[in-house]
Amino acid sequence: MNAIERFHPIGTPGQPWGAAEKAEWRASLRVRRSHADDVVAAIDRLRDRFDVQRYGELDYGDDGRYPLLAVRSRGWDDALPVMLVTGGVHGYETSGVHGALQFLDTRAGDPAGRANLLVVPCVSPWGYERIHRWNADAVDPNRSFRQPSPAQESAALMALVAPLHGRVLMHIDLHETTDSDESEFRPALAARDGKPFVPGEIPDGFYLVDDTDNPQPAFQQAIIDAVAQVTHIAPADANGEIIGSPVVAPGVIRYAFKPLGLCAGISGARYTTTTEVYPDSPKATPAQCNQAQVAAVCAAIDYALAHR
Repeated sequence: MNAIERFHPIGTPGQPWGAAEKAEWRASLRVRRSHADDVVAAIDRLRDRFDVQRYGELDYGDDGRYPLLAVRSRGWDDALPVMLVTGGVHGYETSGVHGALQFLDTRAGDPAGRANLLVVPCVSPWGYERIHRWNADAVDPNRSFRQPSPAQESAALMALVAPLHGRVLMHIDLHETTDSDESEFRPALAARDGKPFVPGEIPDGFYLVDDTDNPQPAFQQAIIDAVAQVTHIAPADANGEIIGSPVVAPGVIRYAFKPLGLCAGISGARYTTTTEVYPDSPKATPAQCNQAQVAAVCAAIDYALAHR
């Protein structure tokens, strides 16, 4: 083995992690922020305006137990379409969580009487506290929305949404792309799976992921137009790509949501998208990133309601 082959401190290059390596990885992490203080307390402050549903609980033994909370429109009307907003599927992606909470606090009243809202601000509380992409079992929740799911977080969210299948008109899943994707998480993924690490390029700016199997280009464009008023849109790289995928419109790429086990594929909604902001850009602030998520949610709801 030469020095180049070792790109991650855990495991043996070329060999997938076993239980010992995963335990070593988990032990290397520490709690860096509080789900109870940042998320649960913020949701509690919304209880006078919304219904709050505890749809499950994560049990990670010595690492703690975490309530899984969803916020629903008060006066839910089964005759109205459902707008689903999810954040924190990757717990480290801060604006996904805080953008969802900011939307609830400032703009969630806008579609009142026209749509039901179901908002899950933090799908992955364990990852939120440790600022990590994976859950405690070294599993990526956003590749685990399938049956049977290997991730508690994904299984619980699918169970919450299942009764609404066919009634969800729009689902927007709020994410970030960060410098740590390249410096930390992609090397860890390669090490975990016993594969070589191939460096990539982090796009500078906001972009969207549309569904290859259900493309909605006008819907994506409406969101891009709204977000461009708040922060900059990521350009394509020299190959005409963003994170290795062809750019199909300014700031838009496509993934196959269901085959990849992505959160945005769970609802059967006509309009689906995944947002990606870039908080490490010198041209964006954390406040702008949160506001970009809010702008994306509002634009997605407005478009869906106007094009039912």
